Amino acid sequence: MEGMIMTAQLLLSLSILIAVHEWGHFITARMFNIKVEKFYLFFDFLFPMANVLNFSLFKKKIGDTEFGIGWFPLGGYVKIAGMVDESMDKEQMKLPPEPWEFRAKPAWQRLIVMLGGIIVNVITGVLIFVGLTYFLGDTYIPKDLINNNGGIDALTLGEEIGFKTGDKIVKINGKDFDDFQEIIKPDVLLSQDSYYTVLRDGQEVNIAIPSDFIENFNRKEAAASFVAPRIPAVVGRISKVAPYKAEDGTVAEKESISSKVGLKPGDKFLEVDGQPVAYQDEVIDIVKAGARDSISFKVQRGAEVLTFAESFKGYDVIGFLPQGLDKDQLAYVNYGFGESIGLGTERAFGVIFLQLKAFKKIFSGDISFQKSLSGPIGMAQAFGTEWDWERFWRMTGLLSMVLAFMNLLPIPALDGGYVVFLLYEMISGREPSEKFFEAALKVGMAMLLILMVFVFYNDIAKLITGG
Repeated sequence: MEGMIMTAQLLLSLSILIAVHEWGHFITARMFNIKVEKFYLFFDFLFPMANVLNFSLFKKKIGDTEFGIGWFPLGGYVKIAGMVDESMDKEQMKLPPEPWEFRAKPAWQRLIVMLGGIIVNVITGVLIFVGLTYFLGDTYIPKDLINNNGGIDALTLGEEIGFKTGDKIVKINGKDFDDFQEIIKPDVLLSQDSYYTVLRDGQEVNIAIPSDFIENFNRKEAAASFVAPRIPAVVGRISKVAPYKAEDGTVAEKESISSKVGLKPGDKFLEVDGQPVAYQDEVIDIVKAGARDSISFKVQRGAEVLTFAESFKGYDVIGFLPQGLDKDQLAYVNYGFGESIGLGTERAFGVIFLQLKAFKKIFSGDISFQKSLSGPIGMAQAFGTEWDWERFWRMTGLLSMVLAFMNLLPIPALDGGYVVFLLYEMISGREPSEKFFEAALKVGMAMLLILMVFVFYNDIAKLITGG
């Protein structure tokens, strides 16, 4: 079921973005009275082999255009008369150009048609980010809330780069910040020579962010093993059962220690095995210190201090979840419509600037292309296993800007490849030969096919290895 939810979200998001992208080509072509023969969501052939398995799941002709849904669920296309595209229909190109064909139009009009999809994707991305900013505003964990309540809990990745539990992060790259989540924003992790400044035992300490550190956040659940707010050792929810390892090595579920002794939500831990504790990480460290036959702990319940002792043989947890942050401890910011336009646009284009930073890091060798690449499986996982409309639209807005950026890359078969040829024509005054253009298109489509196979392989490998 979780896999179906992730897949459904990804397909819906991509369907929206592909449809608006192709509509951008469609509407700009119609602006210049260019005939559009087909408008397809997904391919009605085995991409990139235009003449293999040609059939549609749905099609309907409206005017001169056949609208349809293809069976191959990746991408989509519009077939513009007088243009060699994914469909590789070259028969029409053998005839003299008609006034309503793409090839009969001046280069500047053809350039606008080729940029139409990218422009509409950018507009879509901006509108989504503006809408999210206006209707939802921002909700975040204030940095000062964390620093005034014990600092951070340094997890595996955090310890690797030098964090210690109890550190208070006061600056990022020498600048103050408010939102605790800024510490893992891609802009920070991709910046050159980035560092955190923490307050430790009354002294400021700088912790450098390794140049390839962002690769860690592409691993499954890696972000959750970096740093987290330090949580007080207060019972939030009781687990009725917990894993129990019998003497013969078999593992089963038995009543948890917390359930046996009657812990209640709101109980505040004071001691575990005679050692004073205040935070959940301290409880975990003591409990995980080694196997034991029994465990004792003190908790405060209202005005009472209660002491418990219980057999711990076969267990490795007490069996409770701590209280998280209350909603009234979070910071909420609402924006007016004008503010939302400016901030939403900035956030949308910030996605493209991050892509440029990532490409720079890849080309410089700071981060691995393979590790930083995510395909359909990785994208589906990013949507999450529960249907969350806020996250869905944030991901859709992000993907819209990424799609615009990727389509602008100067690769034949992508819009950016056509744009390069058109710019060459506008500057030189002559078109590339049809033979050269056709060969370049085939090379570009082969490159995309190889990349598509590599992306799927890479996704599956990450899924298998948990990377």
